[in-house]
Amino acid sequence: MAEAGSDGRRSRSTREWMQYAFVRLGVLPFLLLIAVAIFALLSENYLTWRNLVGVARQSTYLTMVAMGQMLALLTGGFDLSVGTMLAVTSVVGALAMTSVAAAAPDAVALAIGAGILAGFGAGLSIGIANGIGVAVFGVSPFMMTLGMASVGFGIALYLTGGVPVYGMPAEFGETFGFGSWFAIPVPIYVTIALMAILYVLLNWTRTGRYLYAIGGNIKASALSGINTRFNLFMAYVLCAALTAIAGIMLTARLETGEANIGASMPLESIAACVIGGVSLRGGTGRVGNVVLGAIFIGLVQNGMNLARIESYLQIVVIGVLLIVAVVADQLRQRLIATLRD
Repeated sequence: MAEAGSDGRRSRSTREWMQYAFVRLGVLPFLLLIAVAIFALLSENYLTWRNLVGVARQSTYLTMVAMGQMLALLTGGFDLSVGTMLAVTSVVGALAMTSVAAAAPDAVALAIGAGILAGFGAGLSIGIANGIGVAVFGVSPFMMTLGMASVGFGIALYLTGGVPVYGMPAEFGETFGFGSWFAIPVPIYVTIALMAILYVLLNWTRTGRYLYAIGGNIKASALSGINTRFNLFMAYVLCAALTAIAGIMLTARLETGEANIGASMPLESIAACVIGGVSLRGGTGRVGNVVLGAIFIGLVQNGMNLARIESYLQIVVIGVLLIVAVVADQLRQRLIATLRD
């Protein structure tokens, strides 16, 4: 009887520890361990330093977009136009850069600067439109961002005719796309800097606290004196700013302006956030976990590439991961409510 009681206590303590880990950490650590173990067995190159650095570099673009998506999710909304922001940023930036480079071939710095500013402004304008629609006119985030996704994609196709934009200065790609310091790619440094800025914003400023409060209860936030309209507006503008930076960096990597890049970014960015523990109900999420969620998706995609899994099936896997993450989020919320009771 004593042994049975001891086994029951051990079983209960193990279960309680797993519940605690699930509540605190979410599903991400478990998925990460499973993915690394599986793909390490499938390919001996998976855990090499060179491959891991490559995964980190490729994950930077999704990480930037996911951090922006997190801001929208924190308020209880989301942004389905992040893919379009990438496309518009890429196209407008490339067109401006090639135009200035053609007019002044020796003014390389001017051409690059003009292209970056034009692309950033174009991407930011979509976020401003989203913010006005959601915060000022009360349009649902789903309808507003879906509509802007269509508008932006149409503009990008109209500007390019569906043809990639070439002719940007080689220095642009060499610096922001393929450059490295101390054997670490430049995009990784940019991503780390953005992570630090976003961490400070969310944890040490009023704006960050207000975004969490709005996602928790927007009516209570308004009654507490928080300017909910302004902060909702800023959430979508900041989302666009981070996505536009990702668009600039991705354009440098591709060395062309593309109207069709970023088609999978809405799904992948939401998946990275939800896998990282950001609640779809708003008010919950951490920057570090979102970054890990984006890296996890990069690791899975890289592992599938090394395992020679077809790209169509990779899309299926990402969709399944999103569903698993949403289900896990629901279970986690229920478990939290049960433990509180």
